[in-house]
Amino acid sequence: MMQIARCRQRRSELDSPSAELDVDLLLCHVLDRPRYYLYAHDDIELTGAQLRAFEALLARRAAGEPIAYLTGVAEFWSLPLKVAPSTLIPRADTELLVEWILEKFSAQTVLRVLDLGTGTGAIALALASERPKWQITGVDLQSAAVELAQANAQALQLPVEFLQSNWFEAVSGRQFDVIVSNPPYIEADDPHLIGPGVAFEPHTALVSGDDGLQDIRQIANDSPAHLAAGGVLLLEHGYRQATPVAAILRDAGFSGVENRRDYGGNPRATWGRLGEGECDAR
Repeated sequence: MMQIARCRQRRSELDSPSAELDVDLLLCHVLDRPRYYLYAHDDIELTGAQLRAFEALLARRAAGEPIAYLTGVAEFWSLPLKVAPSTLIPRADTELLVEWILEKFSAQTVLRVLDLGTGTGAIALALASERPKWQITGVDLQSAAVELAQANAQALQLPVEFLQSNWFEAVSGRQFDVIVSNPPYIEADDPHLIGPGVAFEPHTALVSGDDGLQDIRQIANDSPAHLAAGGVLLLEHGYRQATPVAAILRDAGFSGVENRRDYGGNPRATWGRLGEGECDAR
């Protein structure tokens, strides 16, 4: 047997800048207790089953597997989301997309929103939690991702429609006021693909052609057929892609193209409006 205090000391086995937090999160997961419990009851001994589970998770973390995949949960917009290796782990920087949309469109406006490549459903569910009047749909190519997003919606009791779709296929003939997406945008030979954590995530959700812009081009070119007059397209992209993404949107017929920086100060998202109309109301 081993006490919680001794288990926490095993952070030295991890080559991670967040080793202390990592170990605590694994213990919380195994014990099914909040983090403060570890401090208040550090003399409690783990059962044999708990210790074996902790050591197995610790070994996987030491091999570089992300904490979110080990615990099965990640937080986005203060929402606890189930995650799995079939989807990307929601990043804090992606909350920029949610913030931007909420800033542009009031709660009184009833909008139709489409989240392309929804994954865990993070963006769609965050918007639904803030704008209950909006009609929100999320689509993803992977059936496992759609099932996960649906499970998250049910757990959070948020009425979001999730569909399996290769981009717009399942919503053919429908129009939206806002299309938002965090699509694949990494170059095929980007060295970050073998970096810590990322190597465990699905490359189909990361890589987009040789230059990383293949999916963004397709989304920008296909979006006008699915946008109402004055509708907007908002895309997350790589920090070095702001200029080419802006050009892609303009070439596809979008105006008022602008960019915003993420929390690290990097250009991370680009917005464009179809035509000159206005679909927001404040």
